[in-house]
Amino acid sequence: MSQTREYAGMATRKPQRMDHPRAPFSVQRAPRGSVAPAAGTASEPAAAGADGRVRLTGRGGILLIGVVSLLSTLIAHLASIPVISGAAFTAACVVAALLVRPTDLLSLTVSPPLAYFTAALAAETALTLGETGFSRAVTIAMATRLADVAPSLFLGTALVLVIAVFRGLPSNIRTFSDEVNGRRPRTPPK
Repeated sequence: MSQTREYAGMATRKPQRMDHPRAPFSVQRAPRGSVAPAAGTASEPAAAGADGRVRLTGRGGILLIGVVSLLSTLIAHLASIPVISGAAFTAACVVAALLVRPTDLLSLTVSPPLAYFTAALAAETALTLGETGFSRAVTIAMATRLADVAPSLFLGTALVLVIAVFRGLPSNIRTFSDEVNGRRPRTPPK
């Protein structure tokens, strides 16, 4: 049987079955007769790792950094102490790097500066509402805020990278590279 079909003068290709076990966007089915446990049951805790500790997803870690940054930026503005914002950001980065699942470390490592910027922009926008020259006031406030917190941004991001390297970031990068390039996953040496 031919792989190509003719329809009204158009050649179309017959869909191919993807037998590769890790084909992109494929659905892996459980063997017949097996029943998957519901999330949150005793056999599979929803937010706990294999060792029973709380684990965050990559998005959860980024959200943690963003929420802590937003709240600390508002507190720093009210207290007129910009160091509060930087210290809270650095602490949130360390906590997120320690609590994120090892498989989600790659997404966490690239996100702390963007999470802080988004949180600071939201805080400065909320604090500047109702003033004349709104866009200019937000721009100046953001430039000042980022200049005040720049050392903490570098420190927090560097700490996330260092912690992630020790928790398995290099293997995540290799896995991502294999997926992007269409290679089979590498097996660890024995």
